[in-house]
Amino acid sequence: MGWVAVAGAGELAPLAMQRVVVAGQRLLLCHGQTGYFCIAEDCTHEDYSLAFGCVKGDRIKCSLHGSWFDLANGQPCNEPADCALKTYPTRIEAGQIWVEVVV
Repeated sequence: MGWVAVAGAGELAPLAMQRVVVAGQRLLLCHGQTGYFCIAEDCTHEDYSLAFGCVKGDRIKCSLHGSWFDLANGQPCNEPADCALKTYPTRIEAGQIWVEVVV
């Protein structure tokens, strides 16, 4: 699939997130403290949407069981989650946020 424009560069407020679907994959575009990140939408612990959680700094919290994940590498920061989220490279170009998705 390659790089896909998913949002305008000024569209997402700091510490906000937006659901996007690319090539049938449900993703979350997050505006963390240090930039934009894109992750798989569902928590690895319970297949629960992380869109119900919150972004703080460069981490996202699952509201179901309280696990935090690092947005940069997808690694869980605490239990009960113990598997990393899938992450997708992002870049800003021509006023758009682009996500790289390989199918």
